[in-house]
Amino acid sequence: QVQLVESGGGLVQAGGSLRLTCAASGRIFNIDVMGWYRQAPGKQRELVAKIRSGGSSNYADSVKDRFTISRDNTKNTVYLQMNSLKPEDTARYYCNLLRQWTNYWGQGTQVTVSS
Repeated sequence: QVQLVESGGGLVQAGGSLRLTCAASGRIFNIDVMGWYRQAPGKQRELVAKIRSGGSSNYADSVKDRFTISRDNTKNTVYLQMNSLKPEDTARYYCNLLRQWTNYWGQGTQVTVSS
């Protein structure tokens, strides 16, 4: 069983930056795909970015060139650096770990970007 705990959310002005951190209670394995999703009120949860053990990553088109995902398996942690934030980035951000066919989710951290 894996537990994920997110931190680093908050209120920031447009153009600002935040760094989200997701700490896993158990060990992260090379087979695990780590990711960040977000959900705004009235909208479906969407993928923001994901990263594999080798470092290859995917991003939503809306965050490319602004957000960077990284992981540190030695610390069981994944990060999301968010720059040039926009009001439309406002959402609850969830950490995700996909291990084979099982998804694990954190409770989320709120990010609010004011205009």
